[in-house]
Amino acid sequence: MIFEQVINGVMLGMVYALIAVGYSLVFGILRLLNMAHGAIYAFGAHMALFAVAMNWGLPAAFIFAIITTGVLEMLMDTVILAPLRAKNAPNITCLISVIGVSYIIQNMLMIVFDSTKKTFPQLFNFGNIELFGVTITSSQAAMFLIALVFLVILTLIVNCTKIGLAMRAARENPKAANLMGIDVRRVVTFTFFLSGMCAAVAGVLVSGYYQMVYSTMGTEAGLKGFSAAVLGGIGVLYGSVVGGVIVGVAEA
Repeated sequence: MIFEQVINGVMLGMVYALIAVGYSLVFGILRLLNMAHGAIYAFGAHMALFAVAMNWGLPAAFIFAIITTGVLEMLMDTVILAPLRAKNAPNITCLISVIGVSYIIQNMLMIVFDSTKKTFPQLFNFGNIELFGVTITSSQAAMFLIALVFLVILTLIVNCTKIGLAMRAARENPKAANLMGIDVRRVVTFTFFLSGMCAAVAGVLVSGYYQMVYSTMGTEAGLKGFSAAVLGGIGVLYGSVVGGVIVGVAEA
């Protein structure tokens, strides 16, 4: 029984890890807590629901949610945060601004999609899997594997690509990175896009697992993801994964 709950917690924890990574990516470069991340997560789930309602199919809905959510994060940075950084606004001003953005997004979702809980199709249903005497549903296994693959891709981007090197340089010393020819503003924008993608993937996976979407779904998930990020060391990607798994197991 205990082992079964640990397995369930690890499956769920990988999704929390995705949310936590979104927090860590932004904090790692800007030292800013993106408290709109939970609302972004709910936005991604609703974009997938919209695509499903348009009969685009689940793969297309997944891609649509990832792109639109990433673009929304980029717009939030370009329209709101970048002008504040240009004026050397204190971090508390940026924090209050993103909190305001989270309420705007949440209320816009209520206006457009209403505030009721809506049915979301199950993403995977291929029967059950037996692992060491524990029954794992195909939805759990697929959620774990997709989250794991996405986290591995993110790690490779950050550690093994030129843009990842630019992200790490901007995190260590933005002024020195600018002097070395790195466009820090573009790097920050790309980081927000990756953060939005993390939120969208997590939102779609959780919606497909629980088969439910609603406008305030990001409030609790965002707090759990934030807790996981802090627990694992916010700003550290692998720490976010460890924190997410711990929070998932503790919840289970």
